[in-house]
Amino acid sequence: MSDLQSAKDLVRRYFAALDEGAVAAAKTYFSPDAIWRGYHPFHEIHDPVEVAKRFWEPLQNSLRRMQRRLDIFMAGENQLDAGGVWVASMGHLMGLFDEPWLNIPPTNKIAMLRYAEFHRVEGDKITDTAMFFDIPHLAAQAGLRLFASQTGAHLVHPAPMTHTGVMFDAQNPEEGLKTKAAIDFMINDIRDWTGREELGLEIELPRSWNDDMIWWGPTGIGATYTIERYIKQHAGPFRDGLADRTFNGHIARIAEGEFGGFFGWPNLTLKPSGGFMGMPASDKASDMRVIDMYRRSGDKLTENWIFIDLLHFWNQQGADILGRIPHMRG
Repeated sequence: MSDLQSAKDLVRRYFAALDEGAVAAAKTYFSPDAIWRGYHPFHEIHDPVEVAKRFWEPLQNSLRRMQRRLDIFMAGENQLDAGGVWVASMGHLMGLFDEPWLNIPPTNKIAMLRYAEFHRVEGDKITDTAMFFDIPHLAAQAGLRLFASQTGAHLVHPAPMTHTGVMFDAQNPEEGLKTKAAIDFMINDIRDWTGREELGLEIELPRSWNDDMIWWGPTGIGATYTIERYIKQHAGPFRDGLADRTFNGHIARIAEGEFGGFFGWPNLTLKPSGGFMGMPASDKASDMRVIDMYRRSGDKLTENWIFIDLLHFWNQQGADILGRIPHMRG
C-alpha cells in the first residue's frame, strides 16, 4: 500500500474513533506533541488531549449525534519546505444543535458546521493539523448576524458539482499533477497583486479560472458564481478594501485527482483601507489564516471552497466578534 493510501486509512480510522471518544482518539492517533491549528478562539494547541477537551467534547455535546459529511477527501505529498504526506478533508459536521457552543444559542434543529482540515501523517501518527470551521456560518443558522454586510450569498455549501471529491481509492497521479499546476499558476499569477493595476481583474482571472467558476466563500463574504459576479461580489471589494498585502506563503499544498488545496499560518497580512465587510479603515495590519480547496476542470480551476479565520482577522483590529453574541441574544 502506498504512503498516501496508508495515510488515508489512518485518518479514516481516526474519524471513526472520534465518534466513540475524543480523548481516546487523540491518544491513539496523534503524537503527544502534535500541533493543532484552529479557528479563533482556539488558535494553536500543542496537546492533542487538550484539543479533545477544549474543542471536540464541547462541540459534540452541542451538536448531538454528530455526523461527518465528507465532500472532499484526498492525500498528497507536500512539495513545500514543510514536506510530508498530508491528508485533507472538507465538508460539514452535522448534528442536532441542542446545547450552546461559544455562546451561540441552540436551535434544537439540524445545524451544519462547515469545516476543512489538513493532517500530516508520519508513520502511524498524526503530527500536525490545521482545522478551520466557519463559526459565523453556524451562528447564522441560529439567527445571529455577526457581520454588518455580506457581498455574496449565504447558503449551506454543496459538495463538488461532479461528486468525485471523496477519494478513498488511489487516483491517477497525472491528474493530480495537472491540478497542482493549475493551483500553482493561479498563486504565482496573483503573487504580486497590489490592487487593480495593470490588466485588471477581467483579464487576470480568466487566465486561471473557467468562466463558470463558483467561489464558496466564508460567512461574512459569501458565495458567488461566474467570473463577472466574483469580481463584483468579492475580488473587487477585497482589493478595494484591503491594502498593503503581504503574501506569507503556505505550510502545505497538495493535490490528488481533480482536487487540491493549501493552508497557511497566516497566508496573508493586510491592512483594512475601508469598506471591506462594512468595516472602517485602519492603520494596523492583520493576519488572514486561510484554507482553500479547489476543483479543476480542464486546465483551469472551476470551484473553490474558502475558509478564512475572519474572527481572528477582525480581533486583531480590536473587534471581538464573538464577544458581541451575548448582547445580540439580549
